[in-house]
Amino acid sequence: MHFTLVTTLTALPFFVAASPQRVNQGARGTAIPLSKRSSLVNADKSVNLEALKSHVASTKAKILRGFDNFEKNTGAPHPFAVKRATGGLPLDAFEFGTAWSGTISIGTPPSFHTGADLVLPGSGCDASCNGHTLYDPASSSSFVYLGEPFLINYGNDETAFGQQHADNVTIVGLTATDQTFGVASHYSWGLQVRQFPPDGLMGMAFPSLSVYRQSPVFQTLVTQGQTDEPVFSFNFAAPRPELYLGGSNPSMYTGDFIYAQVTEQSYWQVNMDNVVVNGEVVLTNVNSIIDTGSELIHGTAKDVATFYAAIGGARSPDDPEFYIFPCKNVPSVSFTFGGTSFPILADSLIHGTADSESIDCYGAIIVGKLPFWVIGTAFLRNVYTTFDVANARVGFATLA
Repeated sequence: MHFTLVTTLTALPFFVAASPQRVNQGARGTAIPLSKRSSLVNADKSVNLEALKSHVASTKAKILRGFDNFEKNTGAPHPFAVKRATGGLPLDAFEFGTAWSGTISIGTPPSFHTGADLVLPGSGCDASCNGHTLYDPASSSSFVYLGEPFLINYGNDETAFGQQHADNVTIVGLTATDQTFGVASHYSWGLQVRQFPPDGLMGMAFPSLSVYRQSPVFQTLVTQGQTDEPVFSFNFAAPRPELYLGGSNPSMYTGDFIYAQVTEQSYWQVNMDNVVVNGEVVLTNVNSIIDTGSELIHGTAKDVATFYAAIGGARSPDDPEFYIFPCKNVPSVSFTFGGTSFPILADSLIHGTADSESIDCYGAIIVGKLPFWVIGTAFLRNVYTTFDVANARVGFATLA
């Protein structure tokens, strides 16, 4: 049976739906082709402002939820965490529309092909899981019921709860034996099939963010000696986006990797040396999280205002979270990591037009309502990115 799932890096959310394949006979590592959908723009290429606002709110909720898990697991607040007032968040749908998809399987024999905590709907789930393909523990001889409940909130109205299990999780021939994951007995509205077509979710951040307080799937693969290298890599550029497990795909990049050291093993957070606009350095020493689950680039309000002040004709329209500028006046922009500047293509800096006939474009760098930057695929599709678990660093290389 074939299933779909979202994975998160954060982390890395991506949908899992394609058929996995081994790259080149003798190549080190395994590739999973990726596919993507986006609902942040309308059919006429204008920005869907409501979806964009939802994406901002959901990214914030996702990051803050991870901070809470970090403090529970380590006993100390996350360095990026800020004291938050109590109160409700708007009930906007979580923006899974920018996530990426591939395939995994679970059980003996493998029967669940889904997309760190790993969550999937179980055969005992209520009507909220209707339309999803369900994991049936009874069909696997290797499943173990752990007897621990879980509750995971992915955003504003995207909650799953149920029981923790363990089973063998296989990704393109690489098997994580006795991997802990959650089998959901209920999906909230935001995870039901009409809003969320994938069946489940899988994360690829560090164990300190785990609700289960267990190793995420990739770290288990590394610990059990399943990978050639303790590294996974992403290419988000057309026409061949893919996730590569156990190394990097040499056909997709040129030159050497430039590394930025992870500053805290929770999210993949690194320091960005500077931001350059039209040849001028406008920002330096920027705290950032590399997040494949965000389509856009989220910055602090002050930093984003400074960035757009360097672009002729840029202004914030009705909503201070977003900026527009003349579509004919796209700036030259680069981000610097590890002392090397990586340029961002013009079409990555433009998220969409203000409307179908507008000469103004919305910028892909937005105000993220967090005290640090979240670097999404608007930047990452301009580079080949590798995540080195053993050395806790993120590497960038030039696309082939």
